Amino acid sequence: MHTPLRDTREPDVSAIEAVGEALVSCQRPGQLVVLTSTSYPGTTEEVLRPILERSGLAVGEDTFLAFAPERIDPGNTRFTLRTVPRIVGGVDRASTEIACLVLSAIVDTVVPVRDATTAEMVKVLENSFRMVNIGFANEVAMICHRLGIDVWEVIESAATKPYGFMPFYPGPGIGGHCIPVDPSYLQWKMRNLDFRTRFIDLGDDVNRSMPDHVVDRATDILNDAGRSVRGSRILLIGVAYKPNVSDIRESPALHVASKLIDRGANVRYADPHVNAVTLPKGTTLPRVELSTTELEANDLVVITTQHDGVDWDLVCERARTVLDTRGVRAGRGRPGWHTL
Repeated sequence: MHTPLRDTREPDVSAIEAVGEALVSCQRPGQLVVLTSTSYPGTTEEVLRPILERSGLAVGEDTFLAFAPERIDPGNTRFTLRTVPRIVGGVDRASTEIACLVLSAIVDTVVPVRDATTAEMVKVLENSFRMVNIGFANEVAMICHRLGIDVWEVIESAATKPYGFMPFYPGPGIGGHCIPVDPSYLQWKMRNLDFRTRFIDLGDDVNRSMPDHVVDRATDILNDAGRSVRGSRILLIGVAYKPNVSDIRESPALHVASKLIDRGANVRYADPHVNAVTLPKGTTLPRVELSTTELEANDLVVITTQHDGVDWDLVCERARTVLDTRGVRAGRGRPGWHTL
């Protein structure tokens, strides 16, 4: 669970407040409350604790309160709820110790930290780190395009260095309920403290520009082939925000589709995990099955999610023109296969 953002991109803690209100009437001595919803540093102490203490029971003496952010990677079967270490920070030492004892029953490793605010900052750091580095990879992709070189070859070659380099990969943008959202908590919190989060701001700006970059690349590719975006038939392969899941929350593919439709393109999608898509403006995006006939019928195929279940060799053989935003290996280097 993650704390959502309002339209103003401020944290919406109403759900946390509602849970706290519901717990007030049933608080009892010895009870432990653990908040797991990712939010800005200070949420447990500043939002939840005052509500719970309206019960008349003192947190840290009569009851206990901690923050232990969830660490779940949807679709990942290697790292599970039990095997991923769990960060735990209580509002006081007793709360930390008790929360660690409880959570150690369901996870193999518990990592206690100084307090709840520290634990909240740990989770925001994890996802901000990913967002900023993905933003850098996206900027590198645009640099490589201007230089006329393959960004995937550059990154893969750099990754052969056994120290000092960690590969991150570009794409059409970022999606899901974590990476596009969590850094905004810290941006908001620090703005209130008159501090500018420059790296986070820049990474966010680059990542949010990527759907526009993809649409510009699609436009250029079609223009080079003597076609206009308006009236062209374009197929998006993959609309989930990441491979091998059905989750389309904040998926950049939806923004790409909307922007192409705004330019007059006839857009449809193929995704083995997603059965229906409604775009932000309420438009239903037509779904098709991936086939030789469908691939050959399109003026442009845009790969927006790299699902394992897609026959990428078929895409390489039958699609006339491809814009690959995910580094699919099947068509690398062949005529008509374009990258970011």
